[in-house]
Amino acid sequence: MIFTIVGPSGAGKDTLIAHARRLRPGLRFVRRVITKPAGTSGEDFESVTPQEFSRRKAAGEFALDWRAYGVDYGIPRAQVQDLDGDVIFNGSRAALPRALLALPGLRVILVTAPPEQLAARLSARGREPAPEIAQRLLRAGHGLPPGVEPLTVMNDSTPDEGARRLLAALDQGRAPRPHTRIQDGGR
Repeated sequence: MIFTIVGPSGAGKDTLIAHARRLRPGLRFVRRVITKPAGTSGEDFESVTPQEFSRRKAAGEFALDWRAYGVDYGIPRAQVQDLDGDVIFNGSRAALPRALLALPGLRVILVTAPPEQLAARLSARGREPAPEIAQRLLRAGHGLPPGVEPLTVMNDSTPDEGARRLLAALDQGRAPRPHTRIQDGGR
């Protein structure tokens, strides 16, 4: 089954994904293709030039692509075809309508955190200037498209606890379920 992990900037998606992969080594992770320099985020991604991204997009190499904050993101088709086991990728709330069409059966996990934690995390990572942080915080409250019923993971504790909550959401997401908030690891 394929899952997309979405949520506002500063929610800790990359951190939870990394910790979840350590806790569950068989969990497959889609390495995104991104038009930004390597080493500029906490995520393991393939850095490409905008020209290379455009070439690969035109060649049909992406199952899904989107643009956010002046950066292009692509989900390689080869990594989401012929699924065997769970596959996760760090997605985009804005790209969800296209993602749901491009990847039938896609399950959505929303990772979020209280507003004060989002602000503190964005400031601490030191990647964006204050005006961009303010813009990201304004977007944090944007909901999901109509009809999307995510599993929600509140990342307001330690990274290990957040990863346990994420893995509990993955386990719950294998069967259709109504919107559920995971706060205590599914216990």
